[in-house]
Amino acid sequence: MMQMNALEIVGVCSGIAGVWLTAQKNIWCFPIGLINVIITTWLVYEAKLFADVLQQIMFAALLVIGWIKWHKQTSEVFIAKIKNATEVVLYVIMFIAIASALYVILVSYTQAAYPLWDSIGTALSFVAQWMIAKRKIENWLIWIPVNVIYSILFFMKDLPLYSTLSIVYLLMAVVGYFNWKKILQKQNTNGVAWS
Repeated sequence: MMQMNALEIVGVCSGIAGVWLTAQKNIWCFPIGLINVIITTWLVYEAKLFADVLQQIMFAALLVIGWIKWHKQTSEVFIAKIKNATEVVLYVIMFIAIASALYVILVSYTQAAYPLWDSIGTALSFVAQWMIAKRKIENWLIWIPVNVIYSILFFMKDLPLYSTLSIVYLLMAVVGYFNWKKILQKQNTNGVAWS
């Protein structure tokens, strides 16, 4: 039976707020994101999505890193694009290494539910979250397959609000991408340098 509880509702609300604030390029995305991460950690642990537990712990660290990096920028936070093929290859290597390691650990040492898809979704999420900290516009394109994977996993683990949240995140990723694209075009028009 699908059941919803207050913790799941608060997790969903903080998750939506955090992604919306990220799409708006608002630094409050980081503390709101931390609230979501704490709640989600508990819920995915209970659902035996152990790679996702690790994902949430890493999200907490990456949210803190992003918060510091964005806060240190004294003026506006500038959007950046992936610069070259070398950077793409590094992101792909990061994904493969994380997904492979997680899968081996989950299969060998846990009773994880859906270890392959949990590992793939978590590895993609790490890459996307790292890209947010680096202000890379392409982060939004990575979130799309992540949210497809997790909407299915959460549905199968009786977390209906989180399943729906993943679909909302997917739509927000599309909106976030186009919003950041407009900001990036404006930066280019104004001759702003970014890294």
